Amino acid sequence: MTSPSHGWARAERLDAVRMLDAFHAETGVRLILDGPCPGGQVGAAYVRRADRRRRSVLTWRPHTRLADMEAGPLTVSRVLRRAGCPVPDTELVAQVGHAVVTVQELLPGTVIDRLDRLDHRGLVQALELNRSQAGRLAGHPGVPAAELFLRQDGPGYCLHEPLRRHNRRSAALERWVAAVGAGHPGRLAGDDAVHMDFHPGNLLATGGSITGVIDWDGAARGDRRFDLVTLRFGIHGGGTDAGVARRLDAVLDALPADVLRPAWAHMSLRMADWAIRHFTPSEVEHWLDLAEQRVN
Repeated sequence: MTSPSHGWARAERLDAVRMLDAFHAETGVRLILDGPCPGGQVGAAYVRRADRRRRSVLTWRPHTRLADMEAGPLTVSRVLRRAGCPVPDTELVAQVGHAVVTVQELLPGTVIDRLDRLDHRGLVQALELNRSQAGRLAGHPGVPAAELFLRQDGPGYCLHEPLRRHNRRSAALERWVAAVGAGHPGRLAGDDAVHMDFHPGNLLATGGSITGVIDWDGAARGDRRFDLVTLRFGIHGGGTDAGVARRLDAVLDALPADVLRPAWAHMSLRMADWAIRHFTPSEVEHWLDLAEQRVN
């Protein structure tokens, strides 16, 4: 972790060259770096084996145990892939120091937030993908339920103290988040597969059709409708046109309060905290503007 001028810890980014050397030392597999993947906050890289032309994607999850990844996110992605969902295959996985490193299939398509924006057709497809996650983990009781961190800090994200100290608006938001958490068990209920970071930057598309959903490293058990709240945050401020945002808002309006409020509280905390620690004050206000729309 590194500390910016305001003192808050920032996310540790992938050093692909160093990681490939460490991965080779751990597994004996030599991978060639083909360059960084666009977007993302902690980094990913295009890689290939020396004897192959096909590229794959290397990702890492710092301060994580391989056993936990196998029990949770890797099981979720395999279950969904077997069900026909457009999820990348995990080709290699290894514990490298404190991090879990994965090498995954490179799916066709371009991330939607680089193509242009999520349109009405894309939203319909995203909603259908979300419905396909329903009940997928009913036969996999060992997959942990998603934790929301409404009353305590998450592991490097969803930190409460930055909101308490940033300004009056953020402090008021943190008090609301904690109040929601006081009436919630802290983990999502249900047997759905939950992506936990379902936004246009993790949706691939070609010719107007969604071809893949990537970055399942935080996937867990819970209520799939959590991902729709994540999607609403993901399209805030340029991720779509106003009509698509209104359409998704109408979907959220129909959710039960015991689903919507904790999910909204989690995403409000996550995005405001991240902006405070990584971006400018105007970016913080951007997320507070959205978060406050459903504070009640």
